[in-house]
Amino acid sequence: MNAKIPATVVTGFLGAGKTTLIRHMLENANGRRIALIINEFGDLGVDGGILKGCGIENCAEEDVMELSNGCICCTVAEDFIPTLQKLLDRENAPDHIVIETSGLALPQPLVRAFNWPEISTRVTVDGVVTVVDGKAVSEGRFAHDVAAVDAQRARDENLDHETPLSELFEDQIACADMIVVNKSDLLTQQEAKTLSTKLQTEARDGVRVVRATMGALPLDVLLGQGAKAEADMDARHEHHHHHHHDEDGPDHVHEVHDHDHDHDHDHDHDAFESFVVSRPEISDPKAFVAQVSEVIRTHDILRLKGFAAVTGKPMRLTIQAVGPRVDTYFDRPFGGTPRDTRLVVIGQAGLDRAAIEAALTA
Repeated sequence: MNAKIPATVVTGFLGAGKTTLIRHMLENANGRRIALIINEFGDLGVDGGILKGCGIENCAEEDVMELSNGCICCTVAEDFIPTLQKLLDRENAPDHIVIETSGLALPQPLVRAFNWPEISTRVTVDGVVTVVDGKAVSEGRFAHDVAAVDAQRARDENLDHETPLSELFEDQIACADMIVVNKSDLLTQQEAKTLSTKLQTEARDGVRVVRATMGALPLDVLLGQGAKAEADMDARHEHHHHHHHDEDGPDHVHEVHDHDHDHDHDHDHDAFESFVVSRPEISDPKAFVAQVSEVIRTHDILRLKGFAAVTGKPMRLTIQAVGPRVDTYFDRPFGGTPRDTRLVVIGQAGLDRAAIEAALTA
């Protein structure tokens, strides 16, 4: 049986920077074949037009599919499921699917749709990424231009939920596996820290809050979260909404992109860092996993991956950690390669490398 294709749902209000984040992801895909489903509003095709015309190697015309019938959460059965099936049925299936919802979308109904029999055995939600406008939220607003969000709501004739923006924001946070505080360069260090801490307390345990400028996130941070979100709906509690179709999902908005948030300097991955920690064989895999998990929690590590040599075992132990969740399995014999342990640590800039190395090698 083939493995399920992972899908990442990117949600967030109008102007938060969802399209900018996705474009940056495509520009740094390194050969990975990524297909996009974009919930565009009406027939304007703003997001799709920007991405299709981006001139990016992995941004082929057939890899971008638009949903133009309004709110994606309100048209799951009629629009989203058939579109997803078309992608899955292609001879050259994508390695990863990214779904950009409209700014008014309720994420829970969309994630729940991945349990539909037509697609449940073929695709899984790798993670829900909620993008927030750091500057606006720190100032007590949910979007840079609240009037534009309201206008967007009024234009969508298919929108069948009237959800207060405060509740919609809370739903986006409650459903997230990762929260991206975008436009963090517009905040002071203290403002960014205060907002990140606030969002962390509002999110579920294990959800990572990361800061970004112009949506610049390393692919290893953004993709490969392995959340299987559709099987975890009870933890992603949504507020009561006046939504006519409980199975249906989020709504739509065309995004005011971060092009007005224009800077001349490049936004690399300076806000992130990674390094390798090496150590000798380990004797107790279970104890080592507990040790790794504790180090991740203590030092707020985003991602840790690598392999370990276990005393008496010819196979190497592969380790994959997203936040505090650590998965391990024996993948292949060491053969003639050295029997050592090598772990790649990824996190926001400023990690205490010496302390992390000491804790992982203790």
